[in-house]
Amino acid sequence: MKKIIEFVDAGNDVFISARYISAAADKILGCSSSSYSLASFTDDEMEDSMQILLSHPPFENKMIYYYPGKKFNSYFDAIDTARTDVAGYTEKQRPDFIHLRAGKGNLYVHLEPLAFSNYFLLHKNNISYYENAMSLISKGVKKVVWDEYYLNKRSYNDSNNEKKSWLSVLFRYPALKAALLTALFTLLLYVLLEMRRKQRIIPVIAKQRNDSLDFVRTIGRLYYDKGDHMNLCRKMGAYFLDHVRNQYKLSTVELDENFIKNLKYKSGHDEAEIRGIVSFIKYLDDAQAISHEQLTNFHRQLETFYNKT
Repeated sequence: MKKIIEFVDAGNDVFISARYISAAADKILGCSSSSYSLASFTDDEMEDSMQILLSHPPFENKMIYYYPGKKFNSYFDAIDTARTDVAGYTEKQRPDFIHLRAGKGNLYVHLEPLAFSNYFLLHKNNISYYENAMSLISKGVKKVVWDEYYLNKRSYNDSNNEKKSWLSVLFRYPALKAALLTALFTLLLYVLLEMRRKQRIIPVIAKQRNDSLDFVRTIGRLYYDKGDHMNLCRKMGAYFLDHVRNQYKLSTVELDENFIKNLKYKSGHDEAEIRGIVSFIKYLDDAQAISHEQLTNFHRQLETFYNKT
């Protein structure tokens, strides 16, 4: 209740509709309320129709609403008239709907929640009760928070104040209790036996061979055995440039300084070794012949690049 008063004091409106108001809430609101359970009414009273009124003011006319059904009217025995306005009454002119101000906001307390049920609102023109009661809320409200605190409140056993659970209801019948325990035991036994099953051996999948790499090595040996070092170096250079295009997404049209710098940054390889590879590839365009030492040195440079990157 203190949190609610602070919320109202900040400029918000709170509308509470409940059949019962606790003593602690009465003390904070400065009022005294009375509520009755259905068991406290006689048969004659239960058959009587429910009648509630909206007062004037704040409404233009004093309006009476009724419903031909059961009733249990709660009301305020005493209120602080200095800070409380009465917005509605029971059929015996007892306040059941009050309005209090706190700071910049408003607090509305309503003690007849059946007045907001479908059974009441769908009877004749009772929908106007809802419209008039809700019209007290400020027009500038843009956000509404709806909270049904007791909607799913758990029931308690009145005799021993113990919670009722669905298991306790089922176990009340010996035959049903035995059937449930048997089913639970069977399920547990099935789970324990199933845990003992053997796991299927996971087969070892061999890594696929790179046939294209074997093909390149075979062609390389062929050129090397024939002594065609020039053609072999050109093939090795073309394979290197194709590797750069696919691996580092660099253009190999112009093998200039910009290409060397970009390849260094992307591969992390030594710039001097990259520059040596690029220089030798350019040299192959105009060279007449390649010696065995040049082929060996070029192959060593390329292998070093592939291994380090």
